[in-house]
Amino acid sequence: MLPDFNRLKVFYYIYLKKSSVAAAKELHITQSAVSQHLQKLESEINAPLFTRLHRRLVPTAAGDRLFRVLKPFMDELEVGIGKIKKAQGAPSGLLRIGAPVEFGKEYMPGIISSFRKKYPEVTFFLRLGDPATLLPMVGDGELDFSYMDVFSDDGQIYGELSAYSVEPFFEEEVILACSRDYYDLNISKDHSFKNIVTKEFIEYKLNASALLSWFKYHFGKSSIQLNIVLTVDSVQAVISAIKHHLGLGVIVSHLATEEIGNTTIMPVRIPSKKVINKISLIQLRDKIPNRTEKIFQIHFRNEINLMGISSL
Repeated sequence: MLPDFNRLKVFYYIYLKKSSVAAAKELHITQSAVSQHLQKLESEINAPLFTRLHRRLVPTAAGDRLFRVLKPFMDELEVGIGKIKKAQGAPSGLLRIGAPVEFGKEYMPGIISSFRKKYPEVTFFLRLGDPATLLPMVGDGELDFSYMDVFSDDGQIYGELSAYSVEPFFEEEVILACSRDYYDLNISKDHSFKNIVTKEFIEYKLNASALLSWFKYHFGKSSIQLNIVLTVDSVQAVISAIKHHLGLGVIVSHLATEEIGNTTIMPVRIPSKKVINKISLIQLRDKIPNRTEKIFQIHFRNEINLMGISSL
């Protein structure tokens, strides 16, 4: 069993000051309390730590060894506590953030860069993943907070959310799209179910859940067979395949703003309400965000507004 930390702290300052009187002043306790702590520590480890020479305390070999063990810990503790205190003032320290893969790759490096230009004392750990990966990391304290879509493609909630604070933060439009050439050749303004369902499709999930959810939302049909000609591992790869005229794919519009604007990519819009995916800020319900976290979250919201993404 380890000795009481207060006794170790008393020993540490006696060693530094080479005086129980000076240690008592440093620790704001009485000299008799210092002596009692030292005696109990020596009894616990069964070794004398100082030789009393007149009014001086000379460390023994055991005392020297114990100090060498304690000093790195005390130095690190002092630095760590200083960083914790500093985080309550000007933003500083490490921020551990989660984000959706596609959004994170496209936008988070730029958002982090603009934040560090203002607050260079802040460093980041960024984990990209889906809710099944990110939610447990928030729950286990491995991430300070995460941005994520907590709903699966079929509308079900990922995991139990009672322990979390869920704040809708921004929304993105989910669209079915293809290249201009593919649109002119195969769609030609016929956005009916009968026409669209016969075309070629690109998917980034093996179960085609994104495509099937799109058809169910717009046409109320879920038991359909689609001609999926390519399955990839990311939405960015879907966008690339669309540009190469391979077929139709489900993407989020803000990842292809320029291409949609110049009609390189054509959305296949259905005359019904848009499919909107909400991304939420997820953190532990009882967590009190520090100043750095609060300022970053404000900065994040401002940056996505500048990008033309609708914050909530």
